[in-house]
Amino acid sequence: MGEAVPPSPRPARRRRCRAAAAMGSLRGRCAEVFEACDEGNKGYLNREDFEVAVVMLFGYQLSEVEVDSLMSSVRPENSGILFEKFLNLMSAKKSAQLYSDETREIFTAFDMQERGFLTFEDFKKTFNSVLPKLSERIIIEAFREVDQDSDGRISFKEFECAMKHGQDEVSPLYFA
Repeated sequence: MGEAVPPSPRPARRRRCRAAAAMGSLRGRCAEVFEACDEGNKGYLNREDFEVAVVMLFGYQLSEVEVDSLMSSVRPENSGILFEKFLNLMSAKKSAQLYSDETREIFTAFDMQERGFLTFEDFKKTFNSVLPKLSERIIIEAFREVDQDSDGRISFKEFECAMKHGQDEVSPLYFA
């Protein structure tokens, strides 16, 4: 028989990812990341530590403006972001991410032709299926309100803006 082929690293990686996901709450994951990124066990995350922590949790790097905004919210007597503040920011970001995913799903349900925008007919069909007694006049007004650039189409950004209308942004990390 030939030499045994070593197992692919991918299944092991998937198991580790599933295990990490199953480890529990966001609080537990944040605590692990905070501890791993707190260089020198200072008890806080400085700017660089914080940037690495966000990459570990969300898989992308924040812009300089976002980091500046967050770091400016830290009290001067603290040299960085303490765990509870970090947890609050990461919880807000996770909520925003979930909300954005839900908004995309709703938009996709409206976009029956898969064009990446909504026409009045798409809008009308969806409203008629959900609220059949809603008057066409109200549907027209709603469409005009959401179609901010008045091009007869509703882009995802316009739709997302309409969905967010009236909601408080909970932190500087609440970004699209």
